Amino acid sequence: MSEFSVLIVEDQARFREAFARSLAQAPDIQLLGMAVDLHQGRKMFDQTQPDVLLVDLDLPGGSGIELIRHAAHSRPHCDVMVISVFGDEQHVLSSIEAGATGYLLKDSLALDLADQLRSLRGGGSPISPVIARRLLMRLAPGSPHAVTAAPAEGQPLPPDEQAIALSEQESRVLHLAAKGFTFDEIAQFMTVSPHTVMTYVKRIYRKLQVRSKVEAIYEARRLGWLRD
Repeated sequence: MSEFSVLIVEDQARFREAFARSLAQAPDIQLLGMAVDLHQGRKMFDQTQPDVLLVDLDLPGGSGIELIRHAAHSRPHCDVMVISVFGDEQHVLSSIEAGATGYLLKDSLALDLADQLRSLRGGGSPISPVIARRLLMRLAPGSPHAVTAAPAEGQPLPPDEQAIALSEQESRVLHLAAKGFTFDEIAQFMTVSPHTVMTYVKRIYRKLQVRSKVEAIYEARRLGWLRD
């Protein structure tokens, strides 16, 4: 994987220092800077244009979700990793809806942060196990938010699903991903840069309202766009 840059937005010094120490040992990761509040974080984000935004949610001056939303709109191919003490459904889902692609709890710092960010840049969606379990329970059969079965073939989709539309390039990326190709391989096939492919991927995720390649392929098959 190629080198990438990171901006840290965290108000607590001990966590900033821990993150910085972890990333300093990774030769493929460039730490562009560290901000201590929402205002400084937004200013540094616009100035440095990082590949990855590592952000806390509870920041002086406002919520980190505001910065996540700003990053998603102004720099869509930037990955956003939340590291927070909040693991409740409201904070997690609000972060994901704003554009976060990874979510770790601060008590998970035993995990190798550099490896988690590499996974994020590679198209994964690192998430703390306890949060993943809660989200799976939320979607379990019997839950009011459970995923429904796909409509029968030939049956019209609900209006909200009919409104989803992928561009030709986004559709091609999705089909190649479903065949098992990595994002780097897809970039080679399409003769575009990996960053361009990741931009398509982020758009696909947003349109399908998913946060990982596996979820995107599942949802596309549910809609009848892909066949096994």
